[in-house]
Amino acid sequence: MKPSSCLLQAIATAVAIAALAGCATVPTLTPPPALRLEGVPPIPVALLESAQRYNRVAGHAFVDWHPTRREMLVAHRAPDASTTQLFRLRSPLAAPEPLTDGRDPVTSAQWEPRQGRYIVFARGSGGDEAYQLFRLDPETRSTMQITPDGQRHAWVDWVRSRSLALVASVPLDRTAAAGRRGDVATTLSLFDPLDPLNPATRRVVAELPGGGWFGGEVSPDESQLALTRYVSATESEVWLVDLASGQRRRVLPAPTEALRASHFAHAWSRDGRQLFFTSDRAGEFRELMRLDLASGALQRLTADTPWDVHGAEPSHDGRRMAVIVNADGRDEVRLLDPASGAAWPLPALPGGSITRGAFHPAADELALVVNSAQGPSQIHTLDLARGTVTAWTHPVGTEGLDLASLPEPGIVRWKSFDGRTISGVLNLPPARFTGRRPVVMVMHGGPESQAKQGWIGRLNYLTQELGVAVLQPNVRGSSGYGKTFLDLDNGGLREDSVKDMGSAIDWVATQPRLDAARVLVMGGSYGGYMALAASTRLAGRIAGASSTVGISNFVSFLENTESYRRDLRRVEYGDERDATMRAFLQGISPLTHADKITRPLMVVQGRNDPRVPWTESEQIVRRLQARGTPVWYLLADNEGHGFARRENADFYFAAQLLFIARTLAPER
Repeated sequence: MKPSSCLLQAIATAVAIAALAGCATVPTLTPPPALRLEGVPPIPVALLESAQRYNRVAGHAFVDWHPTRREMLVAHRAPDASTTQLFRLRSPLAAPEPLTDGRDPVTSAQWEPRQGRYIVFARGSGGDEAYQLFRLDPETRSTMQITPDGQRHAWVDWVRSRSLALVASVPLDRTAAAGRRGDVATTLSLFDPLDPLNPATRRVVAELPGGGWFGGEVSPDESQLALTRYVSATESEVWLVDLASGQRRRVLPAPTEALRASHFAHAWSRDGRQLFFTSDRAGEFRELMRLDLASGALQRLTADTPWDVHGAEPSHDGRRMAVIVNADGRDEVRLLDPASGAAWPLPALPGGSITRGAFHPAADELALVVNSAQGPSQIHTLDLARGTVTAWTHPVGTEGLDLASLPEPGIVRWKSFDGRTISGVLNLPPARFTGRRPVVMVMHGGPESQAKQGWIGRLNYLTQELGVAVLQPNVRGSSGYGKTFLDLDNGGLREDSVKDMGSAIDWVATQPRLDAARVLVMGGSYGGYMALAASTRLAGRIAGASSTVGISNFVSFLENTESYRRDLRRVEYGDERDATMRAFLQGISPLTHADKITRPLMVVQGRNDPRVPWTESEQIVRRLQARGTPVWYLLADNEGHGFARRENADFYFAAQLLFIARTLAPER
């Protein structure tokens, strides 16, 4: 097919999209008011319009069950809304009823645990992740802030008999604005959300050292709290906090054990004598285990599962445990007898990855969140008594798309520089795109995250309409492949993961459908660092790179990231206060090697990012501009660690499409 006009070419081939900027009569997009651009050429309106049918597809994230009714809270971004908000779903496939609105997204909430009289939800401001908690009346939709400003607050759990909230709070520094804090403590507080300032019910339970405390499970007799203390991706502990005295004691690993392993608390037995947790203490992968608190005896419940168990939740009667198993990048749900570990039978379940299982607090019904290549976050429930599965939501914004026709991705593997096997998720374009296809290599963040099979969202436009293959490597340091693999990029081993990107390009060169001469690397957060590292270390082997909220200098990143997470990042990357490590971190930082960046580069950043401060993107852009190296730069004043507002995200994606098309178009 030969397009007859400049606009039609936009949806025909990436080559034609690259030429669009030269069409003087083409209408162009106006950037959102909070988005500042440098070096970005005019973007045709038709380019965004052609991609919008993929942009608008949205699922529903399960948030919480009502404590007594068969209804749930879900988080959802409506097709015409700017941000994700909270909705009430009263029955399967009912119209979601909006509960929150506003400029900032709401993704987490809890019903009051006894009668569902009100809802507590968390919300930040402008992407700053300085979360405050609010009380919401579900009938009137009126809200009231119940936590003080100036701190970051995280929900822990309910003391259910009295509907008292347990909340963990950490101080904020805003270090990118020259704030500093040496020592950080987490304050654990207890209060009544209906009367949050009442001194009769509000009190500080404990002051916990550091900022790595999360989760939280109150014991059945409401005397203790089980908390996880995160040290690193391969080391964490479980502590018990006495809710009356605030005294704490470590139970995993036991005080007598000299053991470095991960331990994550999940649930108590109904009698409060045992604690269910996941851990890799017995091998490479995280297993579900049970600790007898009196004797210290441990029982392995999923020892025969050669993959990580990363979620576990008991039913209301304690007879079943739903566990989520990460099997080679695909999440699966399994039902176990928590006493013996024996499997309960399951009926046929919807296809795709089941990313979460949540039991109703008063009924034998299990909510399941399914993510697949054919659609994002679809909620179903399993009636355990009847063995029936009921759909509660369907994706919306699907007009003009046949989601069922979208193909499943493949898992591919290759050998890296040291003979180690690396895997990745590969989405190929349809067969109508002939010849060797360009490749967008998407690097995940974390760095200990994992690329998984499932919905790839806007990237479907690349594969289905532009004929671009999408490869998501799980380089060393990724989770899901054992704790040895997870540790292989720590400290001085950091650049071995960059070499894994090089081996991925080697593998692309062996594939008859892929073009190793047209590979673009993109990613966000740590994936943004990987894109910048590819620009410097693999400059001669890539066509270009796109970095979103990426680390450009490990030293300035560690000095300026928020203090509540700084020590946790030092364990992963190295301590910049040590002279030898500081020199090493400077030596591997992309900013140090900015003179090697010769391929097209796009940099995207949120001004309010507390994790990777905006100065990380700013300094690499300014260095390149000073050298006369072209760079596309997008900076959003109302975003944080990524773009949460649709108007910003849509413009960003349109710019990214134009950048990808120009970069990957074959030479004429």
